[in-house]
Formats: sequence, C-alpha cells, structure tokens
Amino acid sequence: MSELRVTRVEWEAESVVSLRLSSPDRGELPRWEPGAHIDVLLPSGIIRQYSLCGDPRDPSSYTIAVLRESHGTGSKEIHDTSLVGRLLEIRGPRNHFRLEAAPAYRFLAGGIGITPILAMVREAEERGVPWELYYGGRSRAHMAFADELAAQYGDRVHLVPQDTAGMLDLAGILAESPIGSHVYCCGPEGMLRAAEEAGAAADPPRRLHLEHFGPGPVTEEPSVGSAEAFKVELRRSGIVLDVPPDRPLLDVIRDALPGTPYSCEEGYCGTCETRVLEGVPEHHDQVLTPEEREKGDTMMLCVGRSRTPVLVLDI
Repeated sequence: MSELRVTRVEWEAESVVSLRLSSPDRGELPRWEPGAHIDVLLPSGIIRQYSLCGDPRDPSSYTIAVLRESHGTGSKEIHDTSLVGRLLEIRGPRNHFRLEAAPAYRFLAGGIGITPILAMVREAEERGVPWELYYGGRSRAHMAFADELAAQYGDRVHLVPQDTAGMLDLAGILAESPIGSHVYCCGPEGMLRAAEEAGAAADPPRRLHLEHFGPGPVTEEPSVGSAEAFKVELRRSGIVLDVPPDRPLLDVIRDALPGTPYSCEEGYCGTCETRVLEGVPEHHDQVLTPEEREKGDTMMLCVGRSRTPVLVLDI
C-alpha cells in the first residue's frame, strides 16, 4: 500500500462527497484506466473499495466519490470524519471493469454507479466512438455529476430521476442500442439483474459488462473438489499451511499473517486478490472474467480454493 493525502473534499450531490487524493511529495501516481478502483484503508482500520472517477490523464491525483449509506460503516466514516490533510493508505489501482474497444457504447448508471461510468464517458469521447449515457437516480438532487455531464455532452446524456421520470427503461434502451455496441452498467444489484435480462432478450443479445457494488445472485453451485483439504505455500513469507475442508483459505492465511488485506469476504470487492505462482485455483468470486479464471494466475482468497494438492501464492 502507499499513503496519499486527502487534499479536497467537496459535495457533489445530496449524500455524495468526492475526495481528491494526492501524493504527499507531489510525485506522480500510478496510471489507471476507466473502470479502475482503489482500496482505501480508513482511519478505523476498515478497507473499502471506490471507483476512480477523475481524469486518468492527471498523474497528480485520484478522485473518488462516496455515497453516505445508512448501512455502510465506511461511507459513514468518510462523511463524518474530517479527512482533509489526513494520510490514507491506498492499494491499487486495479481494474476488472475495463472499457474494451467497440464500435459504439451504451452506458447505464444507477445512483453512485455513475463513478466508474464517468471516466468511461470521457474516454469514449476522447476515442471518438459514438456513445450515449442513461443515468437514473432517486432524484436529480441525489445524482452526482449530473449537471456537469448534461452541460458538457448535451442530449447524449439522458437523466432519469425516479421521482419525476420513473425507472430506466432498460429493455427499451438495450433493444434500441446499435448492434455490436458494448453496454457498460453499474448500479444497484436489482438494476444489474434487470440489465442482464434485457440484454439477453434483445435481438441479437447485447454485450454487457457489469460492475458489482455488492454480492450478486448465486448462479452456480461450488465446483467438485471445493470441500477438499489442500496445502497453501506463501512463497515470500516462507510459510506452508494446511487448509482444511471446513475453513476459508483467507481465514487460514490470516491466522499466520493477520495483516493480509480483505474486505467483503464474499468474492465481489477484489481486495484480497492475490497472484498465483503454482497450482490451479478454484474460483467462486464475482470479479474475474472467464478468461482471467482460465489463466489461473490470480484469485480471491476469501472464496477461492485449490484444485491441486498444493497452491503457491505470492504472499
């Protein structure tokens, strides 16, 4: 992890603040691409993930936006703590929601799901690729960056406040999207499920890319072998551990190395992503693509196991 200083906090909408993070020595930060996120270690010690929504071409700072949620301990801490001038530990950026090359894009955002989409809109514009954004929220006052987007991009931005315009017509939007276009969607889990259904029902089905902010529905049973015991070697630490059938891999590793980072423990946040050096991991997360799973060179410790008797990790 690296330490970055909070140099600015601003209100972006009702219950949404943005934070600008910069290097204490004013040095350049690691580059990132639209769709990337960072892990933030908050003063309380908890780790939360936030999409980068600033300008990827700005090497001097990162920007995140945080919605205050009634059930969110991390968001409450950010909103209730005086953070300007504080140093926060950051891990990343990492990206499992990359903007792939496409002849056209349709962007779908719900609420705070606008954060990764905001950088994608800018990138699509820079590439000169046709795009449209459909952005829904509880009300216009709750929709962060709405005025900025409308002013800059005009009628390519469709703002749909629920209190005055109802819900996004996902079926209609996807049915009318250009054939061959890629659809990027981020928002509440119900919206993602509805987008998946609409994308599958379109003729032909549309190419959908989703970003989860919470655990999605379970779509498959654990693979055969997930209850088997195995050994895990932590190569950099010089430790070999036994992982019994009834304990998560993450728990076993944290017994030996308590500082191992984690957050959701459900396989959707990516905080515990770790490089695999040897062996074949068994994946149960919602982060990696089928192609990334097939490569087998990374895994999520919280829900992953091993298909081989020994798994060697870069820890």
